[in-house]
This record gives sequence, C-alpha cells and structure tokens, in this order.
Amino acid sequence: MRRRQFIALVGGAAATWPIVGQAQQPKQGRVVIGWLAVVSRESGAHFLAAFKHGLSALGWKEGAHVVIEDRWADGQIDRLQALAEELAAMKPAVIVAFPALAVTAASKAAPQTAIVHATGVDPIAAGFAKSLARPGGLVTVFSIDAAAITEKHLELLLAVAPKLRRIGFLNDSTIPNRIALMDAAQRSMVRFSVDGRFAEVAHPEDIEPAISRLANEGSQALVALASPLVLSERRRIIALAVSRHWPLVAWSREWPEDGALLSYGADFSDNMRRAAHYVDRILKGAKPGDLPIEQPTRFYLVINKRTADALGLAISVTLLARADELIE
Repeated sequence: MRRRQFIALVGGAAATWPIVGQAQQPKQGRVVIGWLAVVSRESGAHFLAAFKHGLSALGWKEGAHVVIEDRWADGQIDRLQALAEELAAMKPAVIVAFPALAVTAASKAAPQTAIVHATGVDPIAAGFAKSLARPGGLVTVFSIDAAAITEKHLELLLAVAPKLRRIGFLNDSTIPNRIALMDAAQRSMVRFSVDGRFAEVAHPEDIEPAISRLANEGSQALVALASPLVLSERRRIIALAVSRHWPLVAWSREWPEDGALLSYGADFSDNMRRAAHYVDRILKGAKPGDLPIEQPTRFYLVINKRTADALGLAISVTLLARADELIE
C-alpha cells in the first residue's frame, strides 16, 4: 500500500564519448546499446525493464530503433571482463553498466565507447569524472552516496527495535567502496552505542557461512550493505535472517518486497528510467562530456508490516508517517 505519491528522483546517468556522430549502427539502421550488470537477470530484470520503458517513452522502440544486448554476471565478478569483451565486439553506441566494477570492465573492453552508469562510489575519487558539473572523459555516472545511506540504516532499525544491542553487518569484500561502507556503519554504531559484527563475502557460497558466523557471535539483527552480489543473493539472505528471527534492513525496495523488514535508499528503477534520458541526448548529438553528473535528492523508506508483525515489532506512528510505502 503506498503511503504517499512517489516523487520523481532528480537524478540520472550520463555518458561521454569523443565523436558522437560516428557511432556504428547495424545494417538495419538500429542502434546497439550494451547492458552490463553484475547482478543476475532474475535480480535485475526490472532495472532493464525500467530503462527500456524510459527509452520507449522517448521514441526509441526496441527492435525498430534500438537493439539492447544484455549481459549478466550473476554476482560473479570474475565474469565481468569476458562479458564486457562480448559487448565490445558488437560495436555498441553506448554501454549501460553497473556498478563501478562493471564500468571499469566496460571501459577496458571498449575504451572509445560511451558508458552510462549508476554507482554508489564517489565518481571523482574512482576516476570516472573530473568534476560533477563537467565530467569529461568517456564515463560519467549517476552518483549515489551509499555511505551516507548506510548511516541511516541502523537508525531506522533501532527505531523499530530499540532493544537491539548487537548488530550483524554483511559486506561484500570485492566492491571498491567496501571500506567506506564499513566506516559509515561503524560511525552509526558509535552514535547509537551498539555493538557491531562484520562478515564479508566475495562469492555466493560465502553467504551462509558468513551469516552463521554472525549468529554465533550473538548478532540479533542484520544490515545488508549495498552490493550487487548481496542484492543477487537477497532471497537467500532474507530466508537465513527469517530462520533466525532477525529483523533485516537494506538499501533498496526489492528487499522488503521479498520479506525483509525495511529498506531505505534511492529507487534504482527510477535511476534507470532517468539514464534513458541521457542515452537519448547522447544519441541525438549532445556533447556527453558536458552533461553533469546528477545525484538523487529523494530517498524512499519501504516497510514490510507483515514482517514486523511476524517478528513481534511495533512500528511507531511517527515511522509509519515517514514511510513511502507500507507492505501489508
């Protein structure tokens, strides 16, 4: 049940390439757009659907005007480079890639191709842009401050379950902003005077042992830190948390939709619809290096009340009023 009308995010992704007018097109006159994602097709199909919807609304009909070649790494980082090489061989006009590791792979495989990207890393520190206003180069991103969002997760968890004293954090050891996310989590632990335990994963098979270790260390709840691997494995993670009667908090709405307690973060599907606007501008001849990197100004709180009831947790009237969506 929607708590109030969603407000469109002010944000998106852009891309840069040196000679826009010379993009190679197939014989049929259709533009090839590459799609490179670390997550699985099952986990990310709705992101691609949102991107396609955005293109269609702008007049780019799949099959008639564009061909989208999609590749999914299924959470396996070591597959990214080979998949990026496959896309590069198709001579796409633009590659839409996420997250940062996919951008790096795509940039290496197709150094003269525009890359549109949404990321939770600092785009300047990551070397993707010279500045937010004028990114330059070949890659620009829709930038989300994942660390700042991480600091809110513990606050929201404790707003629902204030008696928690030891929290488990699940982190992906392969992502570029791993340390930034851990630092943010530690700041929130100090702020709220709770004890935290970290478990890191690098592969899908690491998930269950990591959560078992957190349980053995006395964790009473779980915060899933932002990562494509963790997103891909969210249903298994949720099932493991439910089996331990743990409240689980994460960064995207897919989590409470699948049974987690709550999520707080930007709506990535909205980001992908916005990305289509930037692809449209590039294909129509805009200078991509002049397109500014945008950041979301709207974040969504989604609460699964069924899960809260099952855990015996009462959602305060104040928190209910803050929620953008309540799953009942």
